[in-house]
This record gives sequence, structure tokens and C-alpha cells, in this order.
Amino acid sequence: MRNLIVAFLFLVAVLPFAGSASAQDDEVSVGVLKFGTVSWLLDTIQHYKLDEKAGVKLDMLPLASNQATAVGLQGGSVDIIATDWLWVSRERAGGSDFTFSPFTTALGAIMVPPDSPIQTLGDLKGKTLGIAGGPLDKSWLLIVAYAKRTANIDLRTETRQVFGAPPLLSEKAIQGELDAVLNYWPYAARLEAKGFKDLIGLEDVVEELGAKGEVSMVGFVFSEDWAEDNPKAIKGFLEAAAEANELLATSDEAWERLRPMMKAEDQATFEALRRRYREGIPERTTAQNEADAKVLYRFLRELGGERLVGPSEQLAPGTFWIGKGS
Repeated sequence: MRNLIVAFLFLVAVLPFAGSASAQDDEVSVGVLKFGTVSWLLDTIQHYKLDEKAGVKLDMLPLASNQATAVGLQGGSVDIIATDWLWVSRERAGGSDFTFSPFTTALGAIMVPPDSPIQTLGDLKGKTLGIAGGPLDKSWLLIVAYAKRTANIDLRTETRQVFGAPPLLSEKAIQGELDAVLNYWPYAARLEAKGFKDLIGLEDVVEELGAKGEVSMVGFVFSEDWAEDNPKAIKGFLEAAAEANELLATSDEAWERLRPMMKAEDQATFEALRRRYREGIPERTTAQNEADAKVLYRFLRELGGERLVGPSEQLAPGTFWIGKGS
């Protein structure tokens, strides 16, 4: 009987620690678009167990839309989402404590068909231009600012604009219903694989507008309070993300594994997506990105007004995460 009691007490003592080592890890839940490019990075983290290596346990929650990810973060059902610093600044101006850590510098581009006579922004006069998103899309407004500065034209009045969802606009461009299309980088890559030409990329635009280098517009967004309460979690997650990006920057094998997720219908599309993703891996410091974001914010506020950026005259303080793990 005494031996049975000792055995029972031993089991009571060890059972809370049984299961897996991840019980000691900090869990991080990330809300992500199921077919978004961020999911490529997160899947790489999980497959190579980079989260465990960094002392965290990654929980990836696929969601249906950008709005759903934002609601998930605001409601506390996820710890981290991927979105742009403009959204973060607007939320902070309204009293929230969300903050931003860079994920990618990859941006969109204006693409034209292979046989298009359009060679400059000035050639867009009178043409039909497809634009992903709406009239307040940040890429569109930055292009507008660039065109006014470099070509002395206002694309809002000099072109016929068709706003819509990225895949629909790409299809219309392929069918010849649009003279040019401004689309997000994954769709620009797919058009490139079909022979479309890059009229101008947003990377060139932001440099002309005063940025000192490539700007990370999209990043990982989370609550500042949560990060300060969970320093190991945010540090471990960002370390795992950086290591995954290093792997994706150098390993073709890692990309072959991702091919089914990428929905690349042919080798040209696969290679274009891989190249553009790699080009977008951030190499600059958070402070450098923040400095350039402040420059671009002025143009976005001028052209988009309060409907786009919110009430703040400047990028809200704290928009970029400078805490532990940044």
C-alpha cells in the first residue's frame, strides 16, 4: 500500500509537466490570410521548428479577410496579425496601443501588357488604369504624388480609373480590358510571368518622394501591452521569423516545399513570386523604416486626408516597435 501511495504522489507531481516541451514555451497566435504570402513564412517557421528553437509555440489561425484579422487582433483572439503601419498609426491616434515590426518591403507596381506602347507615366493620359483597392489605397496615392512631382500630371484626372479586387483586375488586364494595372506585388509577379512589363514599381516611387531606402509598408502588428507583458514571446517570434526569412532568402529547397501553397501555375510564376518575395525581405533597421514612414505619411495625409490616416497630423508616436525583440 505504501508503495502505491508513493507512486500516486509521484504521478501527481510530474503530470503537469508531461506532454511536450512546448508546455514551457510561450504560445503566440497569429491571424493570417489563408492564401496570403505571410502564411509562406509562418509555414516555414513551423515546418523547420524555428518557433521551438526560439522558445515559442506558433499557433497559426487562418482567417478569411484583412478585416477579420484586424477584428481578431482588436478582440484579443489573436496576438499578432500582418498589416500596414498606416493602419497602426490611425489606431494609435484613436487610443489603441498597437505597434508595428517590419515584415516586407515588397510593394506593388503598374504593369502593362507585353505589346503596350505605354512606356512612361505620361503615356497613361486618357488610358484606362486598373487600381487594386479603392480611391484611398496608399499605393495609388503614392503613385499620384510621384506622377505630379516627376511628370506634372494628375493621374486622378488624366486617366480613367477602374477600382477592384486584385485577382479580378489582373484577369481584366490579361483579357485586354485595361491599358495598365496597379496591383499588389504577388499579382504583379503573376502578370510578369505572363509577359507583362513593369512600368514603375512602388520602390522607385517612395525613393523619389524622399525615402532613403526600401520601406517596409507591411509588418507584424501586436499590442504594445501584450509585448511588454510577454517579452519572451514577441522576441522569440521575431527571431523565428527572421531565421525563416534567412532560409527563404538562401534555400531553393525551402521554396520547393512551399510550391503547393503558392498556387503557381507554371515555373515562370513560381520564380517570379520567389524572386519578388526575396527582394522584399527587410534589410534596414526599424529606426530607418520609421524615418521613411514619416516622410511618406505626409504625402498620404495630403492626398488621402483624415479618411485615410485619421486625425493625426504626423505618424503617431509608437507606431514602430522599438522594444525588446525589435
